[in-house]
Amino acid sequence: MPLSADSLALHGGIPLRQDPWPSWPRSDAETERLVLEVLRSGRWAISEMSNGLELFERRFAKAFAAYHEVPHCIPTTSGTSALTIAFEALGLSRGAEVLVPGMTWVACASAVAGAGLVPVLVDIDPQTLCMSPAAAEAAITKATEAVLLVHYTGNTADIGAFEKLSARYKLAVVEDCAQAHGAMYADRPVGSYGDIATFSMQDSKVLTSGEGGACLTRDAELADRMEQYRADGRRYSRGPVGLGAPDLEDRGDVQGRNLCLSEIQAAVLLGRLQRLDEENRHRQEMATVLDGLLAGFAGVSGLVPDPRMTRRTYYRYCLRLDPALFQPVEVEEIREELSAELQLTLEPLHDPLNDCTLYNPMGSPRKYDPALLPKLDPRNFDLPAARQARQQFLTLPHRVLLGDQEDMRCIATALEKVLSQRRSWSVPG
Repeated sequence: MPLSADSLALHGGIPLRQDPWPSWPRSDAETERLVLEVLRSGRWAISEMSNGLELFERRFAKAFAAYHEVPHCIPTTSGTSALTIAFEALGLSRGAEVLVPGMTWVACASAVAGAGLVPVLVDIDPQTLCMSPAAAEAAITKATEAVLLVHYTGNTADIGAFEKLSARYKLAVVEDCAQAHGAMYADRPVGSYGDIATFSMQDSKVLTSGEGGACLTRDAELADRMEQYRADGRRYSRGPVGLGAPDLEDRGDVQGRNLCLSEIQAAVLLGRLQRLDEENRHRQEMATVLDGLLAGFAGVSGLVPDPRMTRRTYYRYCLRLDPALFQPVEVEEIREELSAELQLTLEPLHDPLNDCTLYNPMGSPRKYDPALLPKLDPRNFDLPAARQARQQFLTLPHRVLLGDQEDMRCIATALEKVLSQRRSWSVPG
């Protein structure tokens, strides 16, 4: 029996989307020029001898710090490395507790545990998908010394509430901005609020060099320690460096390791940073168009931003499906059906960390202090809001927002096609 024109692609029909989506990561002439300059320079790593030119890693660090209105930036090999040296530099007590949102990428918890600390998984605010200030305060004990504030997927955490909380309980604050490059809260750049801010420049991020990361801080002593933690105890020389001499001087105030960004990656980031605001503006414009197109869909809504977020950025565009209309199994079916129609992988939110395959400290007990290991068990924590959000949301990658209005209409049309096949939903009239 032939399929109708309305047959879903997942079940043998023709996909609605035939054209390719905007690609990611992107390049441009200036980025390619900078990379070629590095390739021809004879120096690809900051740990080698000076060629008489300013290091690209230093040029990017200065530009990234200035962009965020802070004095210090320490680039690293990854976002995980940035988190690692941030918690090492803070000098927290062995076994101190760190509040970590229960829904985020696994490195937020594993980097804390790897630094000899105890991640305390805190439930999220279901409206923002970021850590709940109320749940965070309820989780504080005498052993709590820090909070990891993750700005998640397309929203900022309630920075104002956490500033008050950290002042009241004397907690260090690390901002994880891996999904919020370029965002602003109360007219200040996200990443300028915490004692330290960390970034990832992994391939999917809106500022990327394939792999990479960075820490920001206003504190010169923290910056000095982080420099050493990421370069085997070395830091940049405070005096002039002659041709053929090393830019890094041996200090050894701390035991570091090699987590340095390469010169090629730094050149990519330096070039792409110049396009970040332009691309974020375009994503915001297309997200607004898509918001309008989806406004009439019963049971479908987007992620409402914190009203104090004065510049919103998008790591992913989130769609919430009303649990009164859609059961969790239906949400997963819709995700697969919509992916097939759009010829694009839509992803769910991250698994809650108490039910995340990748967060398994108990599977590698030799890595951790035996006295702390029972506290690291993710099964110690209950995260009902994170669990419910995982069952309600599906997300589009940010590259679709680099398209045009016709691309946004394609998404809305595909969603209508998929939902019209379900008894629980009727096409809005």
